[in-house]
Amino acid sequence: MKTEDLVHMANQIAANIQADTEEAAVMAIADHLRKFWEPRMRRDLRTAITAGEAAGLSGLVMRALDQV
Repeated sequence: MKTEDLVHMANQIAANIQADTEEAAVMAIADHLRKFWEPRMRRDLRTAITAGEAAGLSGLVMRALDQV
């Protein structure tokens, strides 16, 4: 899957999470990524972040990936 698509989908998840606090949002995003994303998708997004190819990715998503 293209990096742009992964970034877009992850940002959509972050935008649609309703949470009282930022920490709750991070945990909810992590839960969603854990439940609904294939390990390959999470790995590819992490690889893109490391390579500096995930421009525009939400900071909440980056924090959530640390929880997955």
